[in-house]
Amino acid sequence: MHASATARYDIVIVGTGAGGGTLASRMSKSGKRICLIERGGFLPRERENWDEKAVCVEGRYTARETWYDKDDKPSAPYTHYWVGGNTKVYGAALLRLREFDFGEVRHFGGVSPAWPISYADLEPYYTEAERLYSVHGERGLDPCEPPAGAPYPFPPVPHEPRIAELYDDLRALGHRPFPMALGVRLPNPQHPHAPYRLSSFDGYPDLTEVKADSHVVGVNPALARGNVTLLTGARAERILTDRSGSQATGVEVVRDDGDRMFIRGDVICVACGAINSAALFLRSASDRHPRGLANGSGLVGRNYMTHHNGLFIAVSNVSNPSQFQKTFGMTDFYQGADDSDLPLGTVQLMGRLDRASLGSLAKERMPGVPVERIATHSVDFFLTAQDLPDPENRVTLREDGSIKVAYRDTNAEAYRRLERKLMEVLDSVDRLHRRGGSSTYLTSRLGVSGVSHQNGTMRFGHDPRTSVLDTFCRTHELENLYVVDSSFFPSCGAVNPSLTIMANALRIGDHIIGRMSAGGSAHRRAAAGALR
Repeated sequence: MHASATARYDIVIVGTGAGGGTLASRMSKSGKRICLIERGGFLPRERENWDEKAVCVEGRYTARETWYDKDDKPSAPYTHYWVGGNTKVYGAALLRLREFDFGEVRHFGGVSPAWPISYADLEPYYTEAERLYSVHGERGLDPCEPPAGAPYPFPPVPHEPRIAELYDDLRALGHRPFPMALGVRLPNPQHPHAPYRLSSFDGYPDLTEVKADSHVVGVNPALARGNVTLLTGARAERILTDRSGSQATGVEVVRDDGDRMFIRGDVICVACGAINSAALFLRSASDRHPRGLANGSGLVGRNYMTHHNGLFIAVSNVSNPSQFQKTFGMTDFYQGADDSDLPLGTVQLMGRLDRASLGSLAKERMPGVPVERIATHSVDFFLTAQDLPDPENRVTLREDGSIKVAYRDTNAEAYRRLERKLMEVLDSVDRLHRRGGSSTYLTSRLGVSGVSHQNGTMRFGHDPRTSVLDTFCRTHELENLYVVDSSFFPSCGAVNPSLTIMANALRIGDHIIGRMSAGGSAHRRAAAGALR
């Protein structure tokens, strides 16, 4: 199906990532006419998908865009504009927020606020999202695991020998690693099939489409139903409203060739990612919304969070020939440690770091050691500690319309302690085997351009004075405008946000469908609103 220059739809979804792609999958079953707007195109399936130089050094698939930090220093954000959004290159670690995360929690840097919904409200949708995204894992081994309504749909991805050895060592020392929850569409183990070995994953596209991304899992099935139109190469410039400013009437988009289109819709759902969604609302300022659309609270763009994330490369004299090592995580320190009653965060294995980045990390700590030697004797970890909402951490627009992301650390002590704890744990593993000397640890924190875990710029809540969205992620000020990405997070826990975005998209999809099926007068009134 093709969109005309002034097309009208029942539902318009802006963005096709974890939120938009999942929402499209859900809402396409309703039979409503839906338009998906995506600023990128289809990511090519080509040999460069797994080429380390093309992906990691040349940045073949990252956005060609410049953002600015709080000091107006330019940077290239690690973000991706494709059908499927950032899930085209995500690591597919699909973890639930812990039940503990939904309440008010004290941290080193302050307090993370409670959510306006409970874990129980989201749990059925977590279960559905795990099924939709073919999550492999095993219940009962994660010490912080929240209650679940069903087992994982598939068994865990097996460890390779070196990783299995480390996993067993950790358990022997009293730690509680658990198989990582991974969204991968592997062949059914009950049926005869050729073996499939996972390889380049974190940061890489997957030309085999085994990775369960929102393009493959959400958008493709939606398009197959015939009532969904996908508009690619279309940047959402503004959200349009009626004269009263209380109804969204459509989206103004600019095509790659410079043409402008107006896509009208009875319901508008924005899912551009927490940074770009906030920017879109700010660009949509009008006489009725002079500070930005739905921004009567002044909170659009504020309380930006992105986690304290970092790389931790443990180099030892033990060879690690693993092709895919991302198969376990550890939450032993999620809610505290023996020397702290405050939360630290999550440790998980990650895909192998590219040689260029590894060489840069090792330059000072391991001068003269060949990068290949380091690469074949290292285990790569990814650390995540929670950062906290701060109204001064915010997304704004510069005078030229470019995006500015002001960010300062809010809970960095948790990350520092988590890093030290992992060093202590791995030193204990070395002593267990009486290895000569301890491992060398190469570490690096992600900077402001590391926006993979972006969230929190339009928090949800009950009170329009302290939140932008209601508990169903509808804006308080416009009756038919929803935000269905990570913008709604009032706090972010210390796990990857993808599964929570997906689960919430399913929840919001059910709400919208129910409201439309009930003949929601607000949606019908929006259809009559004049563009402005």
